[in-house]
Amino acid sequence: MKVLEVKDLTVQSGDGSKVVSSVSFSVEPGERLGLIGESGSGKSMTALAVMGLLPAELKASGGLLLGTGKDAPRQIIGAAEKDLNEIRGRVASIVFQEPLTALDPLMKIGRQLSEPLRRWKGLKGEGLQKAIISALAEVSINKPERIAASYPYEISGGERQRAAIAMALACEPSLLIADEPTTALDVTVQAEILALLDTVVSKRGMSLLFISHDLAVVSRITDHVLVMKDGSVVESGSLTDILRSPQHPYTRDLVASAKELDNALAIAKNSGGI
Repeated sequence: MKVLEVKDLTVQSGDGSKVVSSVSFSVEPGERLGLIGESGSGKSMTALAVMGLLPAELKASGGLLLGTGKDAPRQIIGAAEKDLNEIRGRVASIVFQEPLTALDPLMKIGRQLSEPLRRWKGLKGEGLQKAIISALAEVSINKPERIAASYPYEISGGERQRAAIAMALACEPSLLIADEPTTALDVTVQAEILALLDTVVSKRGMSLLFISHDLAVVSRITDHVLVMKDGSVVESGSLTDILRSPQHPYTRDLVASAKELDNALAIAKNSGGI
């Protein structure tokens, strides 16, 4: 049974212009799917549609089923907010690009993490506090007690993103959506976050929908790829096939750019530049 099944998803604004047009794909249990495209390609709007988080001025149509196993698949498009709240966090969770905007700046990390743990696992008191520390430790945060007692602005960008990932994982969702989760981070921290996601997803046997504009990043963590441009899917397939034999001109450009960057990094490393 699929965790996520998207059929002919279209997202359009009030004036009728389409930001996503007839997009179809599915994610199997344990599968890692990469959604790649330039800014404005529709990839992030697709993720928001999956979570039922589209801005009010945008409307979705088509089919969008989310759920598996004990959580029977539900139609997301047109669902009431009450029904969506029963799915978010428990069936699917999302990690955004910039944790400073995703996290409440006026609430300490521990309290923010306690909300999903209290709501979905019924934890309280000492059990809740232990779960908070354990969740932060799982995402390789040093001194989790300090982070739990800190506001988002008091910790580093890498620590904020790890905390956001811990919140997304708190309810053990079947599907994790990562929307450009490393773009705002420096290269070293970016590599650490990718390694963290790889480890946690493998450990839990979760499905992953990883969204990025960077094919090199996507290639490090996904098995299959969907390439989007101007709101439509222009190519899809296994990562190996996409890298070896891209068919669409846009995909060929992405592959060429990724190879050029890889070669430049290799030359710099061999010359002692990095």
